[in-house]
Amino acid sequence: MTRRDSSHSLMQKPTPRKVIRWIVPFAALLAFAAWMSIAPPGLLGKADAVGYAVCHRIGERSFHIGGRQLPLCVRCSGTFSAAAISLVYLAVTARRQSGMPGKKFAPFFALFFLAFAVDGSNSYLYLVKETTGAFRQIPNLYVPNSVMRLFTGSGMGMTMAAFLFPSFNQSVWRDLDPAPVFEKWSRFFALIGILVVVDLLVLTESPLALYPIALIGPLGALSLLTIIFAIVWLMIMKQDNTFTRFRDLWLTLLAGFTLAMLMILTIDLFRLQLTGTWGGFPLG
Repeated sequence: MTRRDSSHSLMQKPTPRKVIRWIVPFAALLAFAAWMSIAPPGLLGKADAVGYAVCHRIGERSFHIGGRQLPLCVRCSGTFSAAAISLVYLAVTARRQSGMPGKKFAPFFALFFLAFAVDGSNSYLYLVKETTGAFRQIPNLYVPNSVMRLFTGSGMGMTMAAFLFPSFNQSVWRDLDPAPVFEKWSRFFALIGILVVVDLLVLTESPLALYPIALIGPLGALSLLTIIFAIVWLMIMKQDNTFTRFRDLWLTLLAGFTLAMLMILTIDLFRLQLTGTWGGFPLG
């Protein structure tokens, strides 16, 4: 073989990135097919299988539609539906802005986190006392209820989205827009207003409100995981800050989705093997 032929052969050899462009879609298809094969039937059944990986799904702490439990408990429904709504809101209003929320908003996000932690701890203490009889000497701050679970969950979901969205933009775009995703009070309180209205509608427990939340919540959980794993993928592939167009992100987002599905599939299989049911964790 001449030097020219050898050089031509090397030029034709597939590069690792070209190979990855084929491997990732194939892996995504396999992961999704494997998950679909074990998930319960129906659209809500698939939503259950996502919720199963991130939520305890205890029936007594969940909303129901005609006796059917929603895929996520009340707190997780608030958290992940608020995260989904917040991500969409920021995608429309903040677009490529990569700055973290301004310092003036820090007390609000700290309050949202603290409320989530306090209500969650208080609720867990109540559950332990109710099911095992332990820690009865420790008083609860208040009787846990769906209103507190939903609103504190929503605050946490908004907080997660408010920091994850700019983190994603910081990792992706070549030409960064350093403006904070929340700079004006109007944008901040407009989102809070949207989430409050959604929560109030959910608390009516009308099927018209619960059906959308039954799907938005699991989609929110999947979206958060996809974004997190997409950022990890960018770091592994050393492609940080190399993109200029959203359409070029398809492989990165698909890789994030694949890793998210593999995580959900693994947790689903482990929990199903452990408990033998798609329902909530057994109490008592």
